Amino acid sequence: MTANLTTIGFDADDTLWHNERFFRLTQERFAALLADYAPPAQLEARLLEAERRNVGHYGFGIKGFVLSMIETAIEVTEERVPAAVIGELMAAGREMLRHPIELLPHAREVIGMLAPDHRLVLITKGDLLDQERKLAQSGLGEMFDWVEIVSHKTPETYARVFARHGDGPARAMMVGDSMRSDVVPAIAAGGWGVHVPQGPAWALEQADPPADTSRFVALPSLADLPELVRGIG
Repeated sequence: MTANLTTIGFDADDTLWHNERFFRLTQERFAALLADYAPPAQLEARLLEAERRNVGHYGFGIKGFVLSMIETAIEVTEERVPAAVIGELMAAGREMLRHPIELLPHAREVIGMLAPDHRLVLITKGDLLDQERKLAQSGLGEMFDWVEIVSHKTPETYARVFARHGDGPARAMMVGDSMRSDVVPAIAAGGWGVHVPQGPAWALEQADPPADTSRFVALPSLADLPELVRGIG
């Protein structure tokens, strides 16, 4: 193992496989179903308000998203939303839960390159059954030394996970597309934070990059990660 870095954590959704684009497609379907009641921009804002309220109750993932869409539909129609629209939203959620996994470029290759010399931990949040389904379909599960599916990603989460499965956060790195969930709290815990963006981030996952730290790195592609790891070592 490298002298300075022994453990690497990976986010899953939009780091190793596509995810956010399916939410955006479903949100477009949501806007079309309710076009007679509100314009798309207003629906988007109302839905985001509902998601912000509900994430503490339902957690992250498709099920909470669908419940927030239904709640928003009830609100914007003043409780007159047709039952058929509710049915369409529920069907859209089921389609998302059945959608096949599509790996992002370089995901399998990069994990394969890093696995021989580092402990690899998948650290993802969201609905337990859905995350387990996606991991199984991805074919990447056996390449990780451990998998942690958590409710929230906080500095305490990373400190605990990297102490349990590595040599502590000081010798660990977290790689992900979310500045708020993958990068900022991992650095706050004492580790490295590597941001690999995959297009526009969900509003609730946006945050400013950490300042005044040498442990923050932004990469344009996951393919650049092995070179970064070698440099740290």
